[in-house]
Amino acid sequence: MEQRIANFPIDPVFLDRWSPRAFQPEEIDQHALLTMLEAARWAPSAFNEQPWRFLYALRGDAHWPEFLASLDDFNRGWAQNAAALVFVLSDAGAAAADAQARSPALRSFDTGAAWSLLALQATRLGYHAHAMAGLEYDVARRNLAVPGRFRIEIAVAIGRRGPPDLLPPGLREREQPSLRRPLAETAFAGPFPA
Repeated sequence: MEQRIANFPIDPVFLDRWSPRAFQPEEIDQHALLTMLEAARWAPSAFNEQPWRFLYALRGDAHWPEFLASLDDFNRGWAQNAAALVFVLSDAGAAAADAQARSPALRSFDTGAAWSLLALQATRLGYHAHAMAGLEYDVARRNLAVPGRFRIEIAVAIGRRGPPDLLPPGLREREQPSLRRPLAETAFAGPFPA
């Protein structure tokens, strides 16, 4: 496994954060989950609209079956071992005064910032968070009673990392942090290169 190395001096939390699928099938303390959601609450947002909303279920609680059933078959197969499932929504229908602030793309962007802070706080607490778009969106909307003005963006599985042998054989070899393309291929001074 290649080591993740930053080219510039960044906080180690950025390298420690990754998205495993193998979770220990154990419960999470609600205080820890609320701490992650508190970090997400402080994300920046255009016009301070704060369009994000979070719906969550803890492993073994009364809502767990509906949350798990709202994932597609692939993600349900590994996320069933998570300690918590969080559905991340954005308010696409709020009546902001500025037309740009009403943009669904901007609201999704800001909600993505909130998810990012949740993931970093999870890492700080010794947990991992794995976002997934493989959902049964209509089932989730119904199961979780999501009002029409809210867009379901992603779901997040949270838990303590478990051994890869908890995963189906096809996923075990992929259970490692991924690398990133070099910064020189991502950030450019001036216009987009030809």
